[in-house]
Amino acid sequence: MTNFTKKAIRDSFVKLLNEKPLSQITIRDIVDDCGINRNTFYYHYQDIPHLLQSIVDEEADRIIQAHPTLDSLEECLNAIIGFALENRKAVLHIYRSVNRDIYEQHQWQVCTHLITNYVDRILSGRTVPEMDRKLIIDYLKCVCFGLAMGWLEGGLAEDLPSRIHRLCELKQGDLEQIISRCEKKE
Repeated sequence: MTNFTKKAIRDSFVKLLNEKPLSQITIRDIVDDCGINRNTFYYHYQDIPHLLQSIVDEEADRIIQAHPTLDSLEECLNAIIGFALENRKAVLHIYRSVNRDIYEQHQWQVCTHLITNYVDRILSGRTVPEMDRKLIIDYLKCVCFGLAMGWLEGGLAEDLPSRIHRLCELKQGDLEQIISRCEKKE
């Protein structure tokens, strides 16, 4: 029953986030929407920021588990922006709120995990110094995070999946050249 109630609270909150800004959502709105009382809400969550943090953490975990291996940078980027594509208004309402940092931390966590897994898969069986491995991960992570945050800053107006596809076409072979230079260095 607890998981059912928590899911109802989360679903109501996301539904409301798709309708109005975070600052306009009250606990009363959430409990009325999902048909529970305030005490039940407080049994599961301290407040709305705690609920938001819980949803964002759960979504990050879901994305990470759904993508144990990735074959391309494009696949990484599309996984990173997937939740925002599915919940445009909700994500914009979070991004434009005082709790923006919660979503940014989520994006950074997802970028870190997905890019690290991708790079480690690409480097498997290759001899690359650890310092260079970390540098490659940091570079790609910042590119992905920057694209996602820039897209949010622009109100999700651009067709980011198309831009990602084009960027990956333009950068094709770059990572292989970087790795090749790292291997020569040793």
